[in-house]
Amino acid sequence: MALVKDINCREAVSLIGNYLDGRLPRRERRRLERHLAGCDACQAYLEQMRATIILTGQVGPEDLSDQALDDLMDVFERFRRDGDEDATP
Repeated sequence: MALVKDINCREAVSLIGNYLDGRLPRRERRRLERHLAGCDACQAYLEQMRATIILTGQVGPEDLSDQALDDLMDVFERFRRDGDEDATP
């Protein structure tokens, strides 16, 4: 059996959207679930995301103005580049 590298919280947060959408490959899903089993903070984040989805429904790119979509993409790109959890538009 091959060793599987554990993931950190930043990686876990980046995978949660695909996890909730059922789009994570099996290996990544298992890695995330193993992390979630031992991380109260990421478990709380997952539950917050689930609650947000339930309360707000689904929003797709077509539901956003061009400016809102651009602003969200800018924040996401800064987060990925800098790892800045407090990135704001």
